Amino acid sequence: MPLVTRVELVTQISLGRVVSFPTDTVPALAVRPENSDQIYALKQRGNDKPLILMAATLQDLEPYLSAQALQDSHWSEITARYWPGALTLVLPASDRLPLAMNPQGDKTLGVRVPDSAWAREILSQTGPLATTSANLSGQPPLITQTAIAETFPAVFVLDCGEQNDISLGNNQPSTVAQWTGEQWQILRSGQIKLD
Repeated sequence: MPLVTRVELVTQISLGRVVSFPTDTVPALAVRPENSDQIYALKQRGNDKPLILMAATLQDLEPYLSAQALQDSHWSEITARYWPGALTLVLPASDRLPLAMNPQGDKTLGVRVPDSAWAREILSQTGPLATTSANLSGQPPLITQTAIAETFPAVFVLDCGEQNDISLGNNQPSTVAQWTGEQWQILRSGQIKLD
């Protein structure tokens, strides 16, 4: 697919198609949560790797979190400190979570609000999206819009103008942490180092 404008990108998301846009870490592949199976097929990704739900604000994520998660102060304290930013929190999910986002069915969900004006502007128009890094499974993340368009011809890629061949993130994945009931367990090391 050719590179597309932000308006065209939002339209394609509403039609259930996979898109790509920059974030504060690495560029994302993104789709409406109920269409998550498309990302698994495109990336040739195993069902043992859940996707991350990304949104423009914490409030946009709340319907996807369980009542238990919403009452727990541990994660709200950490989001106040690190969001928007490169921190993904794995929390108990509500019944609204489509199984396609986490085929393991363990009732958890990785959530994040990115520190990227590009991403948050798109997400404010589309609502929360199922996301992952733009790459084939097991390969390094693609860091430019041009490389993503070449690797994934069926994906609608945001045209960033003169920056299409320039990495727009920091090229480090987000830190992924899960609350165990006693402490944060780091599932993936990234840019943010939790105390």
